Amino acid sequence: MSRLPRGWVEATLEECCQIIQGQSPPGDTYNELREGLPFFQGKTEFGDLYPTPRKWCSAPTKIALAQDVLISVRAPVGPTNLCRAESCIGRGLAAVRALAGSSPRYILYALRESAENLRQIATGSTFEAISGDDLRKHSIRVAPVAEQRRIVDQIEALFTDLDAAMAALKRVQANLKRYRASVLKAACEGRLVPTEAELARKQGRPYETGEQLLKRILRERRARWEADQLAKMLASGKPPTNDDWKKKYKVPEPPDTSNLPGLPEGWTWANIDIIAETVGGITKGQKRRLTDILRTVPYLRVANVQRGYLDLSEMKDIQATEEEINDLRLQPNDILFNEGGDRDKLGRGWIWEGQIAECIHQNHVYRARLITSDVEPRFVSYFANSAGRRYFMDEGKQTTNLASINLTKLRAFPVPTPPSTEQRRIVAELQRQLEYCDFVVQSCELGVKRASRLRQAILKRAFEGKLVPQDPNDEPASVLLERIRAEREPDGPMNRKRKGKTKKA
Repeated sequence: MSRLPRGWVEATLEECCQIIQGQSPPGDTYNELREGLPFFQGKTEFGDLYPTPRKWCSAPTKIALAQDVLISVRAPVGPTNLCRAESCIGRGLAAVRALAGSSPRYILYALRESAENLRQIATGSTFEAISGDDLRKHSIRVAPVAEQRRIVDQIEALFTDLDAAMAALKRVQANLKRYRASVLKAACEGRLVPTEAELARKQGRPYETGEQLLKRILRERRARWEADQLAKMLASGKPPTNDDWKKKYKVPEPPDTSNLPGLPEGWTWANIDIIAETVGGITKGQKRRLTDILRTVPYLRVANVQRGYLDLSEMKDIQATEEEINDLRLQPNDILFNEGGDRDKLGRGWIWEGQIAECIHQNHVYRARLITSDVEPRFVSYFANSAGRRYFMDEGKQTTNLASINLTKLRAFPVPTPPSTEQRRIVAELQRQLEYCDFVVQSCELGVKRASRLRQAILKRAFEGKLVPQDPNDEPASVLLERIRAEREPDGPMNRKRKGKTKKA
């Protein structure tokens, strides 16, 4: 830090303040009935300026007074608040009391500016802490008392402006969250772009409806099944002699639309079983045969599959057979759904885009592979992550700690199906608007970080003596320290008060 300004001194907290180490009172004296003094144990009760009491103590052992600075001395070290009223303090805190007319808020901001110095000397394996001796020896820059008040006034004026800017950023963030939800809702209800039916009427042309698209998908689905079955029979040396085997094909059940909302013209309801092939993944820790030949591949876990994006920052590997790898290898445009977790996370997922050359998925992540590229995977996933969340909440099975949804329920998940060209236009517009939202969100986050840096820069300038003009007529801080030392003399005011206290008989 720069040289000391004229009239300032560098002093330890022991030299310029009174330190009261916290001490935990007996456990049976805590209460939530507001009996006794507010009881603060640590940083968990701290707010922006004042702590919020959650407990009270009927027999306090260590007491902080109004305007004492409370500092957290363990788990974590450094955060500060200002005591609003007489309070009991536990061992996670210490009270720093301004003396001889010093400004308590000046001490508060001095500690906030120098908190990093305290954190650097913290020790401990289970949690970090500093000793009372460390705190007493911690030094701050002490300005003349009159300048202290000017500094505090200027800090708080600037902080008020920053707080207003932060509140505006938070309002923008809240509005963006609502806007994002409304855009997704409009997309799922056919209100985001003109419908294909409207455009076709205006242009005087025919178009393929969602219902016609589904009929085409069902034909393709059956043809795939038949080709797969025939290949298996030929491979086993048992070619069919007639077409009776085709009767084994199970036509997927259409969704029950009696409780589903109406759809725009040209749309229809489908379910995952109609439009996609769905499978579960590999089970971790499953028993293996001695003859199994395994190799290691990366795999997706529930933690990787977030709502609307994939987090691939921490990938794990698993051993699998060649057959499992071939069956479960992810392909671009596969739709992923989480099978279990907290109830509100069921069905959470996004699209695989081929980010890793060879990757499979575990059994708690379902994969839906679309029958045709004429269904937009992003449209399906956007719906599942917004309006479709209610289905997973309602249909999930709850155990003691976790919820889950099985493949049967996933396959029955109802999905609105617009005409193919309309799906593409909806997804393009959705991505455009959501990317703009993401840009504004990032700008807000940068603004929040910038405000935090500005706050620290203001404190730095304040304690370099560069925030407010200095007055040569101010009483030097050295005189303040002399007055504090005088108060601490055996016959000084602080010790006379102690001597005057007598124990009750």
